[in-house]
Amino acid sequence: MEKARIILIGKEVAQLEDVCQQIVDVTKKTATKYSGTIPLPTKKMGITCRKSPDGEGTGTWDRWDMRIHKRVIDVNANERSLRQIMRIQVPDGVHIEIELTK
Repeated sequence: MEKARIILIGKEVAQLEDVCQQIVDVTKKTATKYSGTIPLPTKKMGITCRKSPDGEGTGTWDRWDMRIHKRVIDVNANERSLRQIMRIQVPDGVHIEIELTK
């Protein structure tokens, strides 16, 4: 039987968890086996830069960081459940990848 691995990537945890819950609800309605939601390690990207543009004055710094969150859900791939998963409204801040494996 084929399996579908659904990888969700986003910056906001609330949006990510909402989409994950919708996918789990679809699999429960279609009586499809699934495993997940598996949280992968959060990737932190940070930038530190000097506040003063000319280098004079105090040594104050601005710090910005962005966190990338990932979730994985494995679903037994039957056509009915995958079609309903494809219809889920995914917000702009969430990137979704679906890989089919045997």
